[in-house]
Amino acid sequence: MFNFFYFFVSNPLLFFKKYCEENPLQPKKPSSLESQQKLLSTILVALISGSSFCESTDYPDMIGEINQTTSVHADTLSDLARSFEQGYSEMKLANPSVDPWLPGEGTEIIIPSLYILPHAKKDGIIVNVSEMRMYYFPQGKNSAFVKTFPISIGRIAWSTPEGEMKIIAKALNPTWYPPESIREEHADAGDILPRIVPAGPENPLGSHAIKLSADGYLIHGTNRPYGIGMRVTHGCIRMYPKDVEEVFNTAPIGTRVEIVNQPYKVGVIDKKVYLEVHPILEEDKRNFSDVYRIVTALVLDRTKGMGSLQINLTALWSVVERKDGVPSLIGSLL
Repeated sequence: MFNFFYFFVSNPLLFFKKYCEENPLQPKKPSSLESQQKLLSTILVALISGSSFCESTDYPDMIGEINQTTSVHADTLSDLARSFEQGYSEMKLANPSVDPWLPGEGTEIIIPSLYILPHAKKDGIIVNVSEMRMYYFPQGKNSAFVKTFPISIGRIAWSTPEGEMKIIAKALNPTWYPPESIREEHADAGDILPRIVPAGPENPLGSHAIKLSADGYLIHGTNRPYGIGMRVTHGCIRMYPKDVEEVFNTAPIGTRVEIVNQPYKVGVIDKKVYLEVHPILEEDKRNFSDVYRIVTALVLDRTKGMGSLQINLTALWSVVERKDGVPSLIGSLL
């Protein structure tokens, strides 16, 4: 039998903090999506009115949809990722029981093409490093138009920088001048890099390079597309060849670029509240030990002034535990 507990508080965040301190997160096996969505334990909170979470009401909180495909014998998750505009890590997280290199004939594969938009100004390009995905809001388009692309980001020792910047230059068929630090790294591994790498199949920048105002950093293509969705760069943002070509051709000089690190995202669609959780980057020094406070603060911020909030705590903690990058239902607004 379901147990329903109803609390009406003047400060919901303090209430949630107290509740979380008294009910620490206990490990449990991930449940099915259907069982997540059952309201096993519910808290009803009367929220106070306040400013909206999203800077523009023209954009929905979520875009896309979850899809599914069936693998054939020769497929790998990298093959399927490229075919469905996904990155390798996204596919692996959404299909944890599937062998990424030998999915097998007839295996059902989830395509996690549903996304909550990052909490950032919806203008130009937003890159969320924790999900390895770019969101592009083209200038001159309908105000609610957004495209999204999988990306690769910097390795642990070469983190992609966060912050606001802009596009300052572009190069078609670029020449690569590897920095001395990268040449030294390659030399230590027995690979001698030339000082100049001309355009062509051996150039890791691919055929398109977009220079950012953050010194030394680019958005560029690749000569190894199966690495998209992995942490394989020296800090630059790497894209599939066709994707970077589209951004190259449509994003003018001066386009705003914001790089954020948001492993937790909250969205509301049709009075349903969704949570999307990604693994935390290894070098992220922020304190995520109080996961209750972080997640509930995000939920309360997003739903502030929208009515009474009903949260399924069982579903919420299941999503936090899975960290699969798939938006999942955790509650509703009444």
